[in-house]
Amino acid sequence: MSDAFLYTDLDATGQAALVRSGQVEPRELLEAAKKRLELVNSSVNAVAAVDFDLAEEQAQRCDRSGVFAGVPTLVKDLTCVPGLPCGYGSRLFQGFVAQTSSPYIDALKGSGLVIFGKSTTSEFGLMGTTESLASGATQNPWDLSRTTGGSSGGAVAAVAAGIVAVAHASDGGGSIRGPSSHTGLFGFKPSRGRTVQADVPPETPMWSILSDHCISRSVRDSAAWLRVTEADGNKLQADEALRADCPKLRIGVHTRDCFGQYPEKDVLEVFEQACAFCVSLGHEIVPVEMPLLPDGVGVEAVLDLMAASVFGILEKVRQVTGVKPPVEALEPYTLMLAERGEALGAEKMTAASKTMTELGALAAQPLEDVDVLLSPTVPFAAFPLGTYAPDAPLERLKHLFRRSAAYTAPASLGGCPAMSVPLFEGRSGLPMGSHFVARKDQDALLFQLAFQLEKARPWAPRLQSLFRKLG
Repeated sequence: MSDAFLYTDLDATGQAALVRSGQVEPRELLEAAKKRLELVNSSVNAVAAVDFDLAEEQAQRCDRSGVFAGVPTLVKDLTCVPGLPCGYGSRLFQGFVAQTSSPYIDALKGSGLVIFGKSTTSEFGLMGTTESLASGATQNPWDLSRTTGGSSGGAVAAVAAGIVAVAHASDGGGSIRGPSSHTGLFGFKPSRGRTVQADVPPETPMWSILSDHCISRSVRDSAAWLRVTEADGNKLQADEALRADCPKLRIGVHTRDCFGQYPEKDVLEVFEQACAFCVSLGHEIVPVEMPLLPDGVGVEAVLDLMAASVFGILEKVRQVTGVKPPVEALEPYTLMLAERGEALGAEKMTAASKTMTELGALAAQPLEDVDVLLSPTVPFAAFPLGTYAPDAPLERLKHLFRRSAAYTAPASLGGCPAMSVPLFEGRSGLPMGSHFVARKDQDALLFQLAFQLEKARPWAPRLQSLFRKLG
């Protein structure tokens, strides 16, 4: 495995197959990942921390019969991995090394994955771009002047730059799907409650809309990742079954987002191409109207729960250290949410939670008459870095929060599985994903459709061209 290009030529499933067959040693894959990191990370800034000594120990004892035997990967820097730094994208946690694990991380290690570092993220995962004051801006491999989106910006940059074939990510209102759209990758969000517990405890205000999964180059890697992290009772079918002929689907399509706005022209053109492509595969396209979420009430409820979560984090820091976290260690947007959370009373928290439940039911309504929904993933192309920097005016940052998740948030509110599929690019040449949503617990149906789409219009060749361009 001396040829670094061979490493980028394989998805995670392909890498693991070589380890299981004895053709490649886990340490060889890890060394290839290290070389690729050294070659491209200075350009994309995808990795917040690494520890190859710790990773080499993992590689020596990893399960060589596992689904991801010996495959190098990164975990988003919002999730603890014992022995690795966990900075939460914040200057406040610089120097903190995690000592605890979670059932989710245990499941990843049990599959044979070798975790060698942490991917960059926005501070506490709050922003729709990855430009934290702690780690700096993460660049989009397709255009280094542009954003990868957020908050899983480091994960997508690492996969799109070929540092790893698959990377852990997490999604609240679209933090897997939006960045995947901006970087030409496959991004899947599982149904609510589908996987074992990660770091975030169920009592956390935002728990009900949070999902952990991965960013991947291939559909089969994403399906395999879900299988190894599924909770008892939820088992995805084998790839052979999912690759069987996809049934003819009734696909509800909409261009108006949940706040009544429409996408940019380039995005609309890509969406129309995706609709025509689905028709060519035998599916029926049905126009639907997305219910309009109550703009002020809905956004304010989400902000209230985000604020409560941020304040809870800072309160834990204060309890452990005995000192209130210094204001200068926090970004302005985070500080605004913390102050909002501190001022929240029990009555407002109850009202916000009730609103979220009501919005979830409303968001799922369009799926009553169709099998799947299709829309743009994000209403705009990847924007220039600095447009929504952490020190930008707060109103501008709130606008990004509202606008970037306008297509993806309803699936999170409803607990539905959803995915961004990299079918087409805009006239600018930038990737723009197509967003599909199914009813809750119909994850298998989405994967069946994803396998069909990937086979009919493979995106791997475009990624291979990008890898060669980067070095």
